[in-house]
Amino acid sequence: MKILLLGRNGQVGWELQRSLAPLGEVLALDRHSTGWCGDLSQPARVAQAVRDWRPDVIVNAAAHTAVDKAESEVGLARTLNAAAPAALAQAAAETGAWLVHYSTDYVFDGTGDRPWQEGDATGPLSVYGQTKLEGEQAIAASGCKHLIFRTSWVYAARGGNFAKTMLRLAGERERLTVIDDQHGAPTGADLIADVTAHAIRMVLQQPQLAGLYHLVAGGETSWHGYARHVIAQARQLHPELALKVQEIAPVPTSAFPTPAQRPRNSRLATQRLQNAFGLHLPHWEQGVNRLLAEIL
Repeated sequence: MKILLLGRNGQVGWELQRSLAPLGEVLALDRHSTGWCGDLSQPARVAQAVRDWRPDVIVNAAAHTAVDKAESEVGLARTLNAAAPAALAQAAAETGAWLVHYSTDYVFDGTGDRPWQEGDATGPLSVYGQTKLEGEQAIAASGCKHLIFRTSWVYAARGGNFAKTMLRLAGERERLTVIDDQHGAPTGADLIADVTAHAIRMVLQQPQLAGLYHLVAGGETSWHGYARHVIAQARQLHPELALKVQEIAPVPTSAFPTPAQRPRNSRLATQRLQNAFGLHLPHWEQGVNRLLAEIL
């Protein structure tokens, strides 16, 4: 089997290089790749790479994910998040390839407090959310065989992440203020990659499993709860750590104004995914604890 992976150096893309390797030959590209075009800002050239290399599966882990920048880079965000997935979907439909694509809870308006179901009405609050929704819609309209995974609050040991930021600040300050009115489930890129590989194996045998799924870790928390857990777990793992922080104060979203509006409710219901693919999604604390054991 031939697998084309786009966005190889992103958080999820890096883990996908590992999880997809046992499934077949993986051609992993990013926007700097030479030979084959992996630059989503050039949708026609990326689609041509699909037609020329003819993979069995395309996994698109590339996107414009700078949520605030997208508000002032509307054209670029739309190209990367909507036009490129549309071009990939068209090429997949023409060649018979499967397309695996990642989307986000930002397609919803963030109201309420129950987890969002796959079929709930969308209502993005930002350019990022709107362009990611347009990408989803283009893939569905293309008629190609596809899997779309909506996820949220993604982290990885590689690169920057919320836990590392909190640990750094906790070493510098006695008091931290963290948002407590946004709720979701911190989800490891490794979990996303492993579920993706499992789903690809199954969907090749059972194509009726194609479609849209929510993929996040189990449980839920706020950013404030997430920060408290990180600091407490770090102290438990390494009591000798020089952490100055004495107080982690909860504050509303309004305390940190941003160009792009954030959804308050990022909870995603995952029962459809778990039932379809026979999966158990571990509690978010399990993945974060593993991250901390790795980085500390």
